[in-house]
Amino acid sequence: MTDHLGVPIIAVVDDEQPILHSLANLLESADYVVRLFASAEALMESGEVARIDCLISDICMPGTDGFALMQLVRATRPGLPIIIISGQADVLKELSAIGPSPSRIFKKPFIGEELLTAVADSLYNARPRQSRR
Repeated sequence: MTDHLGVPIIAVVDDEQPILHSLANLLESADYVVRLFASAEALMESGEVARIDCLISDICMPGTDGFALMQLVRATRPGLPIIIISGQADVLKELSAIGPSPSRIFKKPFIGEELLTAVADSLYNARPRQSRR
């Protein structure tokens, strides 16, 4: 689901505005189209889940947390790459108990280049084999 110019669309969900804007700057510097959401509910209500190519989400958020968001998104888009970020290492351990794991997991603070590599790898791996050639 790329934009009309063939550029992948990345959704970022985090309740911290500085993180949202920092990730937007990072992803846009790599020429991705970025959609920002301050909550899981905002993403789900937007209708953007059907259009995005990758989801980056925080885990600890008010309302619907990142665990529940991942399950909601996987129910409608099972192959969508999901990258999880969290500032709490103990929360990340819970991921193994909730079913299919995310494409990658990052503990805040993380290195921007590593996140960009994870996004690129996730997008590549999500593409059908015949279009990888």
